Amino acid sequence: MNKLIYTGLAFLLIIVLFLPVYFISSSSDSSNLSVIKKVNLEEFNIVIGKETDLLQRALSSDAKTFNPVMATETSSTAVIGALFNGLTKTDVKTLLPEPDLAERWEKDKTGTIWRFYLRDAKWFDGKPVSADDVVFTYNQIYYNKNIPTSARDVLTIEGKPFIVKKIDDKTVEFILPKPFAPFLNAVSQPILPKHILEEYVKNNTFTSVWSVNTPPEKLIGTGAYKLSKYITGQMVIYERNPYYWEKDEEGKPLPYIKQIKAQIIKDPDVALVKFLSGEIDIYGVRPSDLPKLLPKAKEKDFTIYNLGATPSTTFICFNQNPNAPIEKYKLKWFQNQKFRQAISYAVDRKGIINIAYNGLAYPLYTAVTPAERRLFDENFYPKYEYNLKKAKEILLSIGFKEGKDGFLYDKEGNKLSFNLITNAGSKEREIIGNILKEDLKKIGIEVNFQAIDFNNLVSKLMSSGDWDAVIIGLTGTLDPYFGQNVWLSSGHMHLWNPKQKKPATDWEAKVDELFIKASTELNQKERDRLYKEAFKIIGQQQPMIFIAAPEELVAVKNKFKNVFPTVWGWYKDEYMFIP
Repeated sequence: MNKLIYTGLAFLLIIVLFLPVYFISSSSDSSNLSVIKKVNLEEFNIVIGKETDLLQRALSSDAKTFNPVMATETSSTAVIGALFNGLTKTDVKTLLPEPDLAERWEKDKTGTIWRFYLRDAKWFDGKPVSADDVVFTYNQIYYNKNIPTSARDVLTIEGKPFIVKKIDDKTVEFILPKPFAPFLNAVSQPILPKHILEEYVKNNTFTSVWSVNTPPEKLIGTGAYKLSKYITGQMVIYERNPYYWEKDEEGKPLPYIKQIKAQIIKDPDVALVKFLSGEIDIYGVRPSDLPKLLPKAKEKDFTIYNLGATPSTTFICFNQNPNAPIEKYKLKWFQNQKFRQAISYAVDRKGIINIAYNGLAYPLYTAVTPAERRLFDENFYPKYEYNLKKAKEILLSIGFKEGKDGFLYDKEGNKLSFNLITNAGSKEREIIGNILKEDLKKIGIEVNFQAIDFNNLVSKLMSSGDWDAVIIGLTGTLDPYFGQNVWLSSGHMHLWNPKQKKPATDWEAKVDELFIKASTELNQKERDRLYKEAFKIIGQQQPMIFIAAPEELVAVKNKFKNVFPTVWGWYKDEYMFIP
């Protein structure tokens, strides 16, 4: 099933639009069990629903790009996710790969040669999808060093690309340097039309093609929906793709929903009002919304779904990039492991969870959340329990001294002060920023906190490098391998110091080694051990000071059938920023 990402503030929701199904992750301590529905994933039933003319929903931000290869944030993939397909996709009920553009595949005995047989799919303009499109997408886009895409980080083994070649019009062969477990999930990356995009690759303008100013009819994909209208700051409208191939058990064309209207609503309070008034059919619920929503559930005929922990994370990150336009003395602070550990001790995770998330989140000290059951182990990873006294002691031990004004100063006399940014509109992150500002002031640190537009924030993180520290969120991934765009030192989203030609530190080199070794390890227990060791190092080093894994709630109008909530419903083959 294709997935369309729906973002509501810090909450991430994917909507599967074939059997009008909604994938969500949520939890609540409310006693109103008839309103907040706890779902047992092992007791899953699905019935064939009727065609629905319209789904109304909301998006929390405009897209930054319509180009799926260049997108690094869910504000973009939320708009374009339903337009494209990969060779494979993930069945969110089984979490196993299943056919998408490829109707079947086979491999040799070594596990290094794979053949994919394409289905009779068509592009939106009616032209057939062929092996040429697949070869073009991989060899000329994903493996093109002139195109800076995070996808390349998950399409290599030990730094080596797959060899991708055409056998005939409907058959493609992949030759791998080594067998590795997540291959079938890796090839779920979007396939793009050669007849439309090859000219832009050849003239080196691909990175700017399909901008948000591109007319919708120029966006050519294969997905379940076509983009029919995009009005910046107002509305996105989708129409069902008449060429889409999938059918239900009775032979009816999928998806059932014929049209989707998504209002762009940056203020979640406005989105809540529109949900209650009937202008929106689904709503990503914030913990603070529950007092307003619970009494209205029966009257307005909706259900709030509850699934527990999500793999998405919220964290603080300091800029350690030596090429970034920040003061060198700040860079020296941020690159000091003990400085980062001191800040981690100063983060009141439990207080933040109670105030910002109404108790609906889990404290984190490394990148692994309770949703990742094989890797999550509270006793294995280092913890940094809230302790302002210890935080200040660490800062004093590395050379900071307290001035007459109560603030700390480094050995060169620079005041311990930094700018902290987050995205405007996320009440949870704004609360976190203000709590952190007040707590750090208590130990002599001045924090200049500001909330800015999400797309502007992403530009600072991914392009200009003009930032000191940020509060942001990342999606998780079904397999740690697909987090290589963040965790490998060469990764495009190695946020604190991206795209390193060689590891800047010994610990980053060790994490690289563990991730690379795990990528070709076929024994699941050994793979898990290697990943856990890598995340333990990340927890010790605190390059990203993880705060919480928020639980997610979603309210869905009861007129929709086949509602199947799952914590992995938003699954993406690489990490992405969450508004």
